[in-house]
Amino acid sequence: MAHNLYYNQRTKKHSFFSVKEKAWHSLGTIIEDYPTSAEALKFAGLDYSVEKRPLFTLDNVNFDLLNALAKGIEPDVSVPNYYANVRTDSEEVLGVVGKDYQIVQNIEAFSFFDSIVGNDDGIKYETAGALGKGERIFITAKLPDYIRVGNDDLIEQYLFLTTSHDGFGSITAAFTPVRVVCRNTLNAAMKNQQNTIKIRHTSSANERLKQAHQLMGISSRLGQEMEDLYNHWAKIRIDDKKIRQLIEVAMSPSKEVLTNLHEEKRDSLSSHYLNIVENVYEFALSAPSQMVKTTKGTLFGAYNAVTGYFQNVRNFPNGENKFKSIMYGTGFQRSQKAFDLCAEYATLGTFHLN
Repeated sequence: MAHNLYYNQRTKKHSFFSVKEKAWHSLGTIIEDYPTSAEALKFAGLDYSVEKRPLFTLDNVNFDLLNALAKGIEPDVSVPNYYANVRTDSEEVLGVVGKDYQIVQNIEAFSFFDSIVGNDDGIKYETAGALGKGERIFITAKLPDYIRVGNDDLIEQYLFLTTSHDGFGSITAAFTPVRVVCRNTLNAAMKNQQNTIKIRHTSSANERLKQAHQLMGISSRLGQEMEDLYNHWAKIRIDDKKIRQLIEVAMSPSKEVLTNLHEEKRDSLSSHYLNIVENVYEFALSAPSQMVKTTKGTLFGAYNAVTGYFQNVRNFPNGENKFKSIMYGTGFQRSQKAFDLCAEYATLGTFHLN
């Protein structure tokens, strides 16, 4: 994502801010105290607006624009039902949209967050930024409450929002817990629950506000359910052999690999896959975050080993690839599989190799 952060030629700054800690890309503005939504907007370079403007194309008969103008011929033809989204401070075109598309200004995106928690002092904006020419923005905000596993293992609760001005994708807001001890994203969705809300750009402001409060309700409920679940898992013992089996299944890239595991044909498994399993297993048994009471030899620790691998061990080409993997790619899928296996083990005392 670093290589795609917007660089403002006028201010000579990247459109990004972070509180206290330098981001992995070391770009943007680092501040010491949590800002208000208005301050965050400015620190991140998101204090610009976007306009929908009519689209025109050259008349096919008059390719020579100067010639056409000299002859008094109108060279432009209106493009019906389509518009250009233009960034007003730089006059850059961010995307082409239809007539029903509703722009959500950056200030409205922050207001969306403020509305979720009633605009009190509890919500803390930690990062925000713009990608490309500013066609996509993202915000992360920390909620005031923690998920507590045991006495000392804390999981912070975050809301993440991304929206765009290019006509692609919805406004997406998600609830994401982050374990303090290792900054490890735990993004597993509870069974039959949703931790993400997607809102179309054609939705009204009232509908967006309604769904904002819906997300807060989901976050509150999920936070309590996850706290109860993780505390339960932290009390369930699991031996090293079972931890390795769980890792093997969770990290399996295909049904063929699962079949070979089930039939104990490990000679048929690729060295790449086996190395990944070994790295996750090593993290599970030796990482400092795995040595505390809630994780050492526990089911919660087994789950945290898989999620922790993607956050702390695996090498990615760049931060954007890492973000995508953890939020909705391979990292998310493997973590979800680990979550399902742990849930099965907590209920049955075992899990199936499938």
